[in-house]
Amino acid sequence: MSNLLGPIRQLGIVVDDIEAGMRHWSDVMGVGPWFYNAQVPIEDYTYDGESYAPHNSVALANSGDMQVELIQTRNDVPSMYRDFMEKGLRGLQHVAFWTNTFDADLERMQERGFTVKMSGRVGENGRFVYFAEEHHPGTCIELSEVLGPKGRMFDLIRAAATGWDGTDPVRPFPDLATL
Repeated sequence: MSNLLGPIRQLGIVVDDIEAGMRHWSDVMGVGPWFYNAQVPIEDYTYDGESYAPHNSVALANSGDMQVELIQTRNDVPSMYRDFMEKGLRGLQHVAFWTNTFDADLERMQERGFTVKMSGRVGENGRFVYFAEEHHPGTCIELSEVLGPKGRMFDLIRAAATGWDGTDPVRPFPDLATL
């Protein structure tokens, strides 16, 4: 466990081909099922304080309590994923801490000298920030709020992985409006 914000809950992996990534992780690593969203519904997205409309595909699965996130960018909107790829990198781009006390944890990180580079929201009470500081080359920290539908979706994904027998390796993202 980290003494910074609790346990790391997610590994964010940038890939060129998300479908191939899901196949690899399910066939070779035995991780799944994958919940796939061809266009993540990101609201209030900013990068360096400027608003943009990103088009990212995401697939989520769990291995125990650790969530694995595969990310493929689909447009050229400024993002930390794009920055990572422009450096010629693929693979682990971020680690995420999940929080029910987003404002307090964000303030604590900023007091420690961390600065927000990228931010947005996925559903109600689903804010996220990525910090600019990369203390390990190419890997940054995400703080992700999990109070609302996004947190309930993460619970559903973790539960689906428990005892997964390999059937239906790719499933649609749950509708956040119904969670």
